[in-house]
Amino acid sequence: MALLERHEWYDIARNTNWTPTYVKESELFPDLMTGAMGVPMSAWENYDEPYKTSYPEYVRIQREKDAGAYSVKAALERSRIFEDSDPGWLSILKSHYGAIALGEYAAMSAEARMTRFGRAPGMRNMATFGMMDENRHAQIQLYFPHSYCAKDRQFDWAHKAYHTNEWGAIAARHTFDDLFLARSATDIAVMLTFAFETGFTNMQFLGLAADAAEAGDYTFSSLISSIQTDESRHAQIGGPALQVLIANGRKEEAQKLVDVAIARAWRLFCLLTGTAMDYATPLEHRKQSFKEFMREWIVGQFERTLIDLGLDLPWYWDQMINEFDYQHHAYQMGIWFWRPTIWWNPAAGVTPDCRDWFEEKYPGWNDSFGKAWDVIIDNLLAGRTELTVPETLPIVCNMSQLPICAIPGDGWNVKDYPLEYKGRTYHFNSEIDRWVFQQDPVRYRDHLNLVDRFLAGQIQPPNLMGALQYMNLAPGECGDDAHQYAWVAAYREQRYHKKAA
Repeated sequence: MALLERHEWYDIARNTNWTPTYVKESELFPDLMTGAMGVPMSAWENYDEPYKTSYPEYVRIQREKDAGAYSVKAALERSRIFEDSDPGWLSILKSHYGAIALGEYAAMSAEARMTRFGRAPGMRNMATFGMMDENRHAQIQLYFPHSYCAKDRQFDWAHKAYHTNEWGAIAARHTFDDLFLARSATDIAVMLTFAFETGFTNMQFLGLAADAAEAGDYTFSSLISSIQTDESRHAQIGGPALQVLIANGRKEEAQKLVDVAIARAWRLFCLLTGTAMDYATPLEHRKQSFKEFMREWIVGQFERTLIDLGLDLPWYWDQMINEFDYQHHAYQMGIWFWRPTIWWNPAAGVTPDCRDWFEEKYPGWNDSFGKAWDVIIDNLLAGRTELTVPETLPIVCNMSQLPICAIPGDGWNVKDYPLEYKGRTYHFNSEIDRWVFQQDPVRYRDHLNLVDRFLAGQIQPPNLMGALQYMNLAPGECGDDAHQYAWVAAYREQRYHKKAA
């Protein structure tokens, strides 16, 4: 008998709905886990996605991807990429692996929830492959940096970070737990696959792959490219779910899910990717600024997609775009200043040539952030390195778990956005972060940020050494300037002067 053509069997194979007889449908698919929002099963059966992948195809393609990525690694095993790379690039690798590798397991759990509780059979099918994708992503991003551990123990944080209370790890877990683990299947489809992956991780991985190739790190480039092609596929789970919700009178609920997820993803993306692109990437390898990247890829994509779906732009859209000018610069100063509390060596990225570039890309940078760096430079030139590390803690946002910071210098505009709730004062970096909290205070109210933990007596002794111990940062792992302050030499003879316009 002749084999059926694919188009003759695919829809039948994907249609895995059935009528339960031994339990109620509400028991099999409780609304708490499905998040179906009262949309009937007949409507969810209209769910459709563009990839229409089957298991045999999936296995064949993934086998080829793995073979390609691992063969590149094997071929370059004896290269001197570690020894010859700019220290700033190595810092990008360390921060990426620590923040992302185990986060992929959280995403795998999220995909598993959609696999089990998604109401649409097409969603469950796609999420099954997504679950296997994320498991693969975690494993490959743990395996690749492992060979570097013998050369630099900070690479061990690829596996270690999520098992610690380091402040960056706390921020990443808080975001990922919120978007991936503590949500229903429908919420995850919208918040993880649509908002987070379509808009941010997919673009980040595209940018990282290009930067890696430019820097000559073809091992990392092949790794990231292998992951990104998976992300582009299961990032499509959320769009059809949104279409079903909107078509069935749930636009308001869908809009709020999108707005919350973009707000949360933006803050973490800004910290990790913004600082990497504009500071850690060597100047000669920068193709565009983080602001240009965001406007071209993130803003453009979201605006087109949201409008096409029939949703509105988030109410804070213009405010978020305004943050492109300064927020990652502020985070960079915080990362470098509190460098003993992170697991990578941050590149300052403020040589005179870099400052000219900043002034071109971000007019006014030298009169704001540049003035703050001038103080740091003066102290380093005077041999007062101790004055370039903190004596106290910053105010930490109760939503992002990141320091509250903005523009220094003459345009100083750092502002706390407080909120009194149930007898406790919460602090936020912006009205956007405060708004997210207000949408579901019960979800967020009991979490303690790093400063809260100090005040609660959880960190002993209550000083830097106690904090490092609490964060599990051992000697030899604490961050320091990536270039061992060599960049300061350019300022020894004369101070920086802006180029004439």
